[in-house]
Amino acid sequence: MLGLTLALLLAPMLGVAAQVVDPGPAIAPPGVADTLLADVRAGDTTIAIEARYATSNNFTGAPLPGYGPNRIYLRREAAAALARVQRRLASGGMGLKVFDGYRPVRATLAMVEWARRTGRMHLIEEGYIASRSRHNLGLAVDLTLVDWSVGGREVDMGTPYDTFSVDAHWANATGRTLRYRQLLRRVMEAEGFRQYDLEWWHYSYEVPGEPVAFDVEVR
Repeated sequence: MLGLTLALLLAPMLGVAAQVVDPGPAIAPPGVADTLLADVRAGDTTIAIEARYATSNNFTGAPLPGYGPNRIYLRREAAAALARVQRRLASGGMGLKVFDGYRPVRATLAMVEWARRTGRMHLIEEGYIASRSRHNLGLAVDLTLVDWSVGGREVDMGTPYDTFSVDAHWANATGRTLRYRQLLRRVMEAEGFRQYDLEWWHYSYEVPGEPVAFDVEVR
């Protein structure tokens, strides 16, 4: 630590730009995940689940490390809030389908490696893929609306999930598609979630204190 401090002090005098290497997120011991994470369907079994990163049906074309069965977890506070969102939607014949929640750190690193390997580092620069993600904290969720009057079919949100284009930006929609996006945002924000403007499907949740990242397998 003393050597790093000295280097930072000397850098301006030497005309050198000081650089600090990002050590990555602090990862909680496995037992902590058992107490802080909860299955999203534990609060409401009517929430539909399609864990895309546990399959090849995602933008990388392969299952990501750390994912197992078709199960999605969130921090307990966020999972409880999501159950409240589901109850709000149910009164109007609508519901939620969740694509991703807690994401193991190893899966996030695999996404970054995929971007590097395929020459798509611009997706990181543009904010579509993050080397540090609130998904790793269990505090981000990717989801859409379903209409129970037509058998729980997904509604038209304008683009498929994980579309890396301006069409997926929340505000870039009109007509019924915009109204669906507005409905999802309204009910999610009513329960404490915050929308990410570049991705209509992505919402995050705040908890007190300094949340920690997890790298336990989804089982």
